Amino acid sequence: MADLPLTGGCLCGGVRFEVTEPLLEAGYCHCTRCQRRSGTAAAATAAVVPGSVRVTQGEDLVKAYEPPDGFPKLFCSACGSALFTRAPGESEPYGVRLGAFDDDPGVRPSFRQHLNSAAPWEPIPDDGLERFPASRPRPTARPATR
Repeated sequence: MADLPLTGGCLCGGVRFEVTEPLLEAGYCHCTRCQRRSGTAAAATAAVVPGSVRVTQGEDLVKAYEPPDGFPKLFCSACGSALFTRAPGESEPYGVRLGAFDDDPGVRPSFRQHLNSAAPWEPIPDDGLERFPASRPRPTARPATR
């Protein structure tokens, strides 16, 4: 486990945040929306305990793209850095993008989801992670193991 709180922020430094509880788990999402949002083949995200994410600087810079049929994606409106995701109708993030943490967050991806829409130009590695053709069920509130 990493030392708490975990800290992170956006590329320009305008948004800073902390996570006060151990991360629940992490995984890769290969859906088309994550591909387009990130410009990569998959988004790596850690699930958090509800209420454990606190924006410590630049809350006014955090904006959300809220698709009508999906999960809101929160980002820095100054530099565009992907930061958080939350469930539709919820106000608190349930996930933090792994690349937004300052240091090792103490969790490793354990699954890959939405493989049915994975980018054809990026082979899925044979890494032993649990695989799901579509969405994976959301975790319960339990700390991750490394």
